[in-house]
Amino acid sequence: MLLLSEDRQLTGRGRRGEEELRETSGAVSCLLNGTRLGRFLGTKLLTASLLGIVSVEDMGVGADTNFRQGGEVAIDMHPNGPSKCFDDDGRIKRTGNFWTASAHIITAVIGSGVLSLAWAIGQLGWIAGPVAMFLFSFVTYYTSTLLADCYRAGDPVTGKRSYSYMDAVRNNLGGVKVKICGLIQYANLFGVAIGYTIASSISMMAIKRSNCFHASDGKNPCHMSSNIYMIGFGVAEIVLSQIPDFDQLWWLSIVAAVMSFTYSSIGLALGIAKVAENGGFKGSLTGISIGAVSQSEKVWGSFQAFGDIAFAYSFSNILLEIQDTIKSPPSEAKTMKKATLLSVIVTTVFYMLCGCMGYAAFGDDAPGNLLTGFGFYNPYWLLDIANVAIVVHLVGAYQVFVQPLFAFIEKWAVQTWPKSTFITNEFAVPIPCYKPFKLSLFRLVWRSLFVVLTTVISMLLPFFNDIVGILGALGFWPLTVYFPVEMYIAQKRIPKWSSRWVCLQILSVTCLIISICAAAGSVAGVVLDLKKYKPFQSNY
Repeated sequence: MLLLSEDRQLTGRGRRGEEELRETSGAVSCLLNGTRLGRFLGTKLLTASLLGIVSVEDMGVGADTNFRQGGEVAIDMHPNGPSKCFDDDGRIKRTGNFWTASAHIITAVIGSGVLSLAWAIGQLGWIAGPVAMFLFSFVTYYTSTLLADCYRAGDPVTGKRSYSYMDAVRNNLGGVKVKICGLIQYANLFGVAIGYTIASSISMMAIKRSNCFHASDGKNPCHMSSNIYMIGFGVAEIVLSQIPDFDQLWWLSIVAAVMSFTYSSIGLALGIAKVAENGGFKGSLTGISIGAVSQSEKVWGSFQAFGDIAFAYSFSNILLEIQDTIKSPPSEAKTMKKATLLSVIVTTVFYMLCGCMGYAAFGDDAPGNLLTGFGFYNPYWLLDIANVAIVVHLVGAYQVFVQPLFAFIEKWAVQTWPKSTFITNEFAVPIPCYKPFKLSLFRLVWRSLFVVLTTVISMLLPFFNDIVGILGALGFWPLTVYFPVEMYIAQKRIPKWSSRWVCLQILSVTCLIISICAAAGSVAGVVLDLKKYKPFQSNY
């Protein structure tokens, strides 16, 4: 069946004026406006075909026509391979290119991870810090090129497409590895929800403290608890979680991109201003010195810095979704490799500037979160804008990350208990001046409990840097390195123990060791923080 509309059928009635049809016939040669317009144009196309104005064959497809009662006609479309309107998988022609793919990657990568880079460089110093960032960017780029080659299973030009990361693992590896990949991905999404709850509460609290400092001219220490802000964020997410497919709202990505660039740029600008005010760069070649911290804290902090940097480069799990928007020829893999190269270069330059200028401004005292560590008290209004941008970004980003997890659990529940009215029934709730809202009791209970759980865990472990390090460590090796390497080996049928196979395995094992060290350092950071922290009594 060829995808012309959401139900893959075109329906229409043969009572249209010939003049109107002639005006439309040029437009219906291709469904340029997507599925929502598919039904309207399909009606025009069908009637025009019956009158001899335009033929279905002009579309490059075949059709089975069924006449229904009342003159209604249904056409089931079948692809005769790719055409000017449809790709080889029967979907409407993809229109993405090098520039759109690059923009998608850059906006997906640059986010809250940038805020901890100054602290990460502070742990490693002026030599190891930039070198580590460069190496992570190189590994990410290289494994992304391997992943791009795995978009199609088998033949790189005509093979079966993988619409998502999980599809690629299923098509290239299969078996138990698909379940392992799913477990890691969903665990990572759960962790991101916790991390975003912590980050947003810290930013909301920073706004309050910034204004408090300004009002008291810095005389009031302005201590406060983050719990109330986490609860407020959780309440907002409970409401937004009830909206089906919230992550598919077209404006959400635009808002997220604008907000992330806003607070990242403000952090960079304030770092540059601080360096100019200091009259030079702070910091040392080896980072924070032993004496300021113990030797073990130095080691664990350095390991945790690797996790923070890895988190900042985590975008492999959405790479194939971006590649699935690219038109061909040239092959999607070629375009994606070029887009990935540009994106990684732009992102690395931006990260280097933010991280290095932050470290240059504060040296070994670089805060764990550049904007909320209160290295900057003035201009307080600019800090407020940056922190508001962080909160707005994370409110939407939380939903983008948790909606796939919601969908997975709800699909599993329906398949397990298909006769349960609690799970399957939906109730129409009227909304004035808008279409009725479909309320599911199961969705209401399950999604609310999920948000409550992530909020409670965030209140128990409100350690931004440590959580970011753990997320980076858990996601970097399996999703950025291991699965792309294994899929590439399977895709290209690389012989075991060949030189290329050995090199790829060395890369994978090396990154595994780095991820283990990063995870150990981040967990050690949590343990150290817990020694001076009482649950639900966090004060800043």
